[in-house]
Amino acid sequence: MCLAVPMKITAIKRFNATCEAKGVSREVSLHLLHGTDVKVGDYVMVHVGYALQVITYQEAQVTWELLDQVIAYDA
Repeated sequence: MCLAVPMKITAIKRFNATCEAKGVSREVSLHLLHGTDVKVGDYVMVHVGYALQVITYQEAQVTWELLDQVIAYDA
């Protein structure tokens, strides 16, 4: 099963971004979003180090609520 998680972009340098979620920061490639207007403060869906899609803050919140439910159920 593949899983992408929402992360907030906190810094951008060329085609890479520093993204944060739940207190964890990761370096993420923006290459798959070439041609998309991506900026600091945007939320993106991240899978294996690549930003796949820009999403809204609301979409990020709903996604984390669902992921938290799955994690709580699995525990």
